[in-house]
Amino acid sequence: MTSGYVLSRYVTINGAMDLPAIPRLCAICGKRKPKRFCPGVHGDICPLCCGTEREVTVHCPLDCVYLQESRKHEVPPQVDARDVPNVDIKVDEAFLHRNEPLLILLASAMARAALIPGSGIVDSDVKAALDSLIRTWRTLQSGLVYDARPDNPIAGRLYTAVRESIEEIRRKLSEHGQTLRDSDILGVVVFLQRLELQHNNGRLKSRAFIDFLRAFFPAAKPSDNIVSGDQPGSGLILTP
Repeated sequence: MTSGYVLSRYVTINGAMDLPAIPRLCAICGKRKPKRFCPGVHGDICPLCCGTEREVTVHCPLDCVYLQESRKHEVPPQVDARDVPNVDIKVDEAFLHRNEPLLILLASAMARAALIPGSGIVDSDVKAALDSLIRTWRTLQSGLVYDARPDNPIAGRLYTAVRESIEEIRRKLSEHGQTLRDSDILGVVVFLQRLELQHNNGRLKSRAFIDFLRAFFPAAKPSDNIVSGDQPGSGLILTP
């Protein structure tokens, strides 16, 4: 049978070609039938690839309905107490209550920097930035000045954003003759580090912790009115 005869079967009465539809395949694996649109690859994918490649090879938008649904079923990582860093720094309920405004400001600064469109920032970058901030403030407490900026330039941008937020808070307080204690900064950053351990799902492109920061902390900025509490060691107060 000639190819001309085969093609002639698909020529309609008016001479137009009426070829059979080519079945669509998953934009990731190219094997299975796609069932859902993936905004991360801008194409249709199969459920299996959605589950296995999510935040692994695909940089998933945080508002993806399938990503948000998967968050509800993720099992929090089991963190061995022996693997928790900086256990010598005490961060208890009283400390967090006293430093809640500082926690809100620094967490919000980190979230804003991490959510800049096109930044490519993932949880591992946040972890690196937090580790470097802790090293820097540990050194400051010893009386030395040392900037432990991450080698990773993406984590470095986060590190800079938080440092700039801290300096802005210091400036606001200094206008009222007040100061911000390095020990409080260190404790807050250590607490954020522990939160990151609890929310990082281990995927290469995980942004579960960034998503948590976005949802849990208000969008406060150092430009908000900041004053110190009336009592020594009472922490910061954000005023309307």
